[in-house]
Amino acid sequence: MEYRVGGRAPTGRGRGPRQLRPTSMAETRRCRRSTPARAPKGTSASARHEATTRRLLRPKARQDRGYRALGPADKPRRLTIMLDEIASHPGDPFAKLAREYVDLVLAVGEHDDGYVDAYYGPESWRERVRAEPAALSEIARRARDLRQRIADTDRPTTGEDAEMWALRAAFLDAQSSSIAAYAEILAGHPLAFDDESRALYDTEAPHYDPDHYRNLIAQLEPLLPGDGDIETRYHAFQAEFVIPRDRLASVFEAAIAASRQRTLEHVTLPANEDFRLEYVTDKVWSGYNLFEGRAQSLIQINTDLPIYIDRAVDLAAHEGYPGHHVYNALLESRLARARGWVEFCVYPLFSPQSVIAEGTANYGIEVAFPWPDRIAFEAEELFPRAGLDPSRAATYYDVMRLVQQLNYANNDVAREYLAGTIDRDEAIARLRASLLYEPARAAQRLGFIEAHRAYVLTYNWGQDLVKRYVEQRVGRHATDRERWDTFVELLTSPRRPQQLM
Repeated sequence: MEYRVGGRAPTGRGRGPRQLRPTSMAETRRCRRSTPARAPKGTSASARHEATTRRLLRPKARQDRGYRALGPADKPRRLTIMLDEIASHPGDPFAKLAREYVDLVLAVGEHDDGYVDAYYGPESWRERVRAEPAALSEIARRARDLRQRIADTDRPTTGEDAEMWALRAAFLDAQSSSIAAYAEILAGHPLAFDDESRALYDTEAPHYDPDHYRNLIAQLEPLLPGDGDIETRYHAFQAEFVIPRDRLASVFEAAIAASRQRTLEHVTLPANEDFRLEYVTDKVWSGYNLFEGRAQSLIQINTDLPIYIDRAVDLAAHEGYPGHHVYNALLESRLARARGWVEFCVYPLFSPQSVIAEGTANYGIEVAFPWPDRIAFEAEELFPRAGLDPSRAATYYDVMRLVQQLNYANNDVAREYLAGTIDRDEAIARLRASLLYEPARAAQRLGFIEAHRAYVLTYNWGQDLVKRYVEQRVGRHATDRERWDTFVELLTSPRRPQQLM
């Protein structure tokens, strides 16, 4: 899902999204968690941790067969197409372990309804887990035991698939470690931001001081016309690039068509892959991808808030092609179905897999639309459809590319706020100063941080990890084909974030 709180509309992958707003460069994600009550001004770090734990331990609503309950009414409902015929291949040394991993993910989902982002395995598996509920302490113990048995399992070390078996073992280990850590967090043992990042996401984002953001903002000064402070000028500039509501369908159809065409030139997808596009209102997110199984997705675009022109390509690529829709369709077809690797019929949100999912969805925008090509495409196709002046496309993206680099401020503010070293007012002031947010947007973004904590790093740091991995492997002067091939290899291999370093 794509949703941006504060600067642009966040998107993300499932879980209960917060109040979002359209924006620019990709920071997409699908969030499916309900918005928590905000901590009062001056609340201590320990009190915020306690409040977070109470929220996470809220009773979980039951779900009808075939449907995934996404929470309150602000979350779309979907019909999941189960893979009743999924089965591990004979001789698979990880078959039993992978099956236990699926059970553990589903078991955590019984304690937190935002944890399981997608499941399209047999419904009987989920029904059995519900019939035999496990305590959080038991889930953590079983996950640690599973890690040991994964390490002790012999796997093929020769042949063309030797690397894939090694990657699979490392993937299952990292995901199981994350399950244990998240179960302990839910049980009332929260972690500091960087500790949580390593425990849940297998990585740690870099730190930047306030001068880093001040220097970037200084570079924006000569690009923003008008009088007044830079925040006022920036918002006035952005307002000139809103897509009129009656032109949204035309703009998004063109953006999605171009994203799909560019992706299909380099990626072989299942013959039946498809998606449904809906325009909705009264939601807290800007875009949402609901993967339904069998290479089918529902993509929803929220039209409540102004949508800026850059969001068309961002949403089309991040949620669709070559982003979340493609990622899930390839995992399902090439790993869950073709190889019988049942661990890929479930996707736990707060796990290392999200770093790969969000990182590839964000970097995929650049793969499908390299900057010069993107500007030319939008000037020729999208700006006219939106009734905007095509001659200003290059100027618009000169600004938005700089604004995109401010994104790490989300991590740095979250790190200090969640540790209790700054209070709510100071956190909002820092978000405004570092990200050029209006007060209401900064408050929204802080609410997102309170709800999702270290997940914020999956967008910016995840994107940079993926970009670094691809470009180090292909070189600076790689062809589009070489870049696409390496990108697709990453989408279809069970890598953990540490392996991208």
